[in-house]
Amino acid sequence: MINHGDVAFMIISTVLVFIMTPGLAFFYGGLVERKNSLTMMFESFVAIGVVTVLWIFGGFSLTFGDDIGGVIGNPLQYFAFHDFTSLINTKYSDTIPFLQFFMYQLMFAIITAPLMTGAFANRITPWGWIKVLIFWMIFIYFPVAHWVWGGGFLAKMGFVDYAGGAVIHITAGFGCLAGVFFFGDRAYKVQIQPFNLGFVFLGSALLLFGWFGFNSGGSLSAAGTAAIVFANTGIAAALGMVTWLILHAIFHKRLSFLEASIGAVAGLATITPCSGYVTPFSAIFVGILASIFCYFCVIIERKYWDDTLDVWGVHGMGGFFGTLLVGIFANPLVNGVGASPRQFLIQLFGSVLIAVYSIAVSYAIFYLVDKCGSIKVSPEIQKSGLDEAYFGEYFSDIRADND
Repeated sequence: MINHGDVAFMIISTVLVFIMTPGLAFFYGGLVERKNSLTMMFESFVAIGVVTVLWIFGGFSLTFGDDIGGVIGNPLQYFAFHDFTSLINTKYSDTIPFLQFFMYQLMFAIITAPLMTGAFANRITPWGWIKVLIFWMIFIYFPVAHWVWGGGFLAKMGFVDYAGGAVIHITAGFGCLAGVFFFGDRAYKVQIQPFNLGFVFLGSALLLFGWFGFNSGGSLSAAGTAAIVFANTGIAAALGMVTWLILHAIFHKRLSFLEASIGAVAGLATITPCSGYVTPFSAIFVGILASIFCYFCVIIERKYWDDTLDVWGVHGMGGFFGTLLVGIFANPLVNGVGASPRQFLIQLFGSVLIAVYSIAVSYAIFYLVDKCGSIKVSPEIQKSGLDEAYFGEYFSDIRADND
């Protein structure tokens, strides 16, 4: 039976997740140089259109259609809303319309691949990104989401991911490494100075705001679990921010607004997979450990490869670490899943499998798409700027722009 309170809660959660994609666009767009900012924002924003089309025409079916061999859903089951009902589908919820579930899950699908773009910023053409986005969703996001959330083989093993630490952060955070390795270092590798910290602040605020719906909506109801998840989200973000700032102050002898936002995102990425399985007290430790772990991952990443905006160190490793923490901190009183050596090993197996799969298939996608027409940005355009070269548009300013 439809519960109006649950429907209202899920509509709010869906909108909150949606706003995270424009938030990511502002966040990434402010972090790069002015001459490349529109391109970075476009790579996030265009996913709203492209992924929605894919979701309607087969993507939702591949993810949540009837299981085929534990690997993928029936691609034709809900194709273009075939045999689709706006009423309840008890396989996924007893209280909200199936159409609401469709829209909520769409927002997760939209934001996942754009997370990758920060890692190989300034090195992929806009048309190349659209092509990669299409194949990446088909061969990585839809199958992995089915394995975990659609009744696939990992779900049957007992692997859990409450709100996307594995399905979203591991796939994007490790898939982006394939892009870093495929494109190589930027032609003019320098430490990027964010052109607009105001954009970074706006993006951070939208991401933090939206993340409460991102995690809490996983309950699919306005129930007690949602309140615990809501609290866990805020606690981990706060502890992640404070811990990261302390580490930055120790190593660099100063505070930083940018580093504060990165620390909060590290805490959020890490709490995401375990947010519905741990207590608020455990969320304190998740936030602290998240920042310590991700901070040193970022140091390693900056030393050995050109992940421009630290996607692997924050999102990839944060999601990976948080997925493992289910096996350490999960309390069965929260949502029926308890910490144990067996649960930890299941989480480890699933996380490693998804990470390796994401790197290998992502690299194949970059390679094959490039063979059909180069998707690499030339050194000359990297120097002059992607915005004017590919869009004929750029951020204007009353001052001369010498970026």
